[in-house]
Amino acid sequence: MTISSTTTKNSYSGNGSTTTFAYGFYIPASTDIQVIVRSATGTETVKAEGTGSTNYAITNVGNASGGNIVFVTAPVSGETVVLRRNTAKTQATDYVANDPFPAETHESALDKITIIGQDLQEQVDRSLKLSRTNTMTSTEFTVGSSDRASKILAFDSSGELSVTQELGTVKGNWAASTAYVVRDIVKDTNNNNIYICLTAHTSSGSVPISSNTDVAKWSLLVDAASATTSQTAAASSATAAASSASAASTSASNASTSASTASTQATNASNSASAAATSATNAATSYDNFDDRYLGAKSSDPSNDNDGDSLVTGALYFNTSNNVMMVYTGSAWVRTTPTSSNQTNINTVAADATDIGNVSGSISNVNTVAGSISNVNTTAGSISNVNTVAGAIANVNTTASNITGVNSFADRYRVGSSDPSSSLDEGDLFYNSSDNALKYYNGSAWSSIVADTDVKVLVSSNDSTAGYLNGKLVAGTAITFTENNDGSNETLTINATDPTALAIALG
Repeated sequence: MTISSTTTKNSYSGNGSTTTFAYGFYIPASTDIQVIVRSATGTETVKAEGTGSTNYAITNVGNASGGNIVFVTAPVSGETVVLRRNTAKTQATDYVANDPFPAETHESALDKITIIGQDLQEQVDRSLKLSRTNTMTSTEFTVGSSDRASKILAFDSSGELSVTQELGTVKGNWAASTAYVVRDIVKDTNNNNIYICLTAHTSSGSVPISSNTDVAKWSLLVDAASATTSQTAAASSATAAASSASAASTSASNASTSASTASTQATNASNSASAAATSATNAATSYDNFDDRYLGAKSSDPSNDNDGDSLVTGALYFNTSNNVMMVYTGSAWVRTTPTSSNQTNINTVAADATDIGNVSGSISNVNTVAGSISNVNTTAGSISNVNTVAGAIANVNTTASNITGVNSFADRYRVGSSDPSSSLDEGDLFYNSSDNALKYYNGSAWSSIVADTDVKVLVSSNDSTAGYLNGKLVAGTAITFTENNDGSNETLTINATDPTALAIALG
């Protein structure tokens, strides 16, 4: 038999009903074919010949044009069926001396050698390899498993294989007269900015790199200088919020509303600080995972990472079309540097030296809220309010020391259009704006608080018009009434000068 076809593999898509799949190549034995089912998630399972639910049967073994693989259970939709020849790498032909030449046996042996060669070529075709005009001194690397764990395979400066730790090489502080190569990472000691090398060169001049003659050979990774400028404005925003809380707590005439406002402002300031701390933590984590997330310089937004996999949230790359760093949000690429209008706001806040002086001692708060750049933009538009409360730092400290009492008051007194039904404690106060009534919670229900006024007494249940007690008594002849303590715990004195009958009208 001759081997005229180079086909060694067939691939099909499962649909949940088809069980028979053809293989279009010669196999000497049923063990010389490999049946693989690949799941939608990429998991590959090698099936076995047999009658079980996960097995298959095979037909036309030894036929030059192939045969069929018949599954017991049909592969489902989303699964891929791959049939590949996998000839045993053995030699079973044995020639006997002085026997007639066994042409058929010899041809079968040649056929097996040919198909083994085709099987190996199929594997080579799936391998990474140099082009026919390329050369490499060695395609081997000697780094042991423990030394290459969690690292990447790369090419060194000579184009040879190497195992390296990161996509960029950290070179420490920038220095003059130093030979830098592409992807070297340095720190500018003038402003703590972090740069990555775009063009190999020997450095000259001095820092800052932003004004160095070789600035075009570097790309800014971390803009620490702008972040430092933004810190002061962010701290001023927090101070303004705290000052508002202080003013509210000292306003006795509107204690309930002011206390509520102060509590809200304090909560907002705390939330801003928490968000800023979270941003700082995320930034540190992103830098720690830099080797997995930085995609390098590109002319437009990439849709996949450098390995062809899906983008991860927080991935970075340098856009060479507009010279800005871009970050992936999980659904889109956005720029990481401020817009021109935002930069104007930052400069406005930075120019207010008086307020900066007032909060110069709050550097720990500045570091905490360094990531709240959106708050910086908001504060920049409210600089007049910042100036107004800049001198109220004593009130801020007073409120901070008594914030527990402020929060407690806000919990104990509320205002609304309907009686609250949750977070109730005995003694709580509530002003019902629908009833225009002040109420207290007695432990089971809301009760109205009413003024104690002097009311007229209803002498009997059928008395429809109330009056004072002496208005309900009718004196006889020679009898007089004297009412004492009028309006409060009244008493009535009856004076009679003649024994005449006394009548009392009860309504």
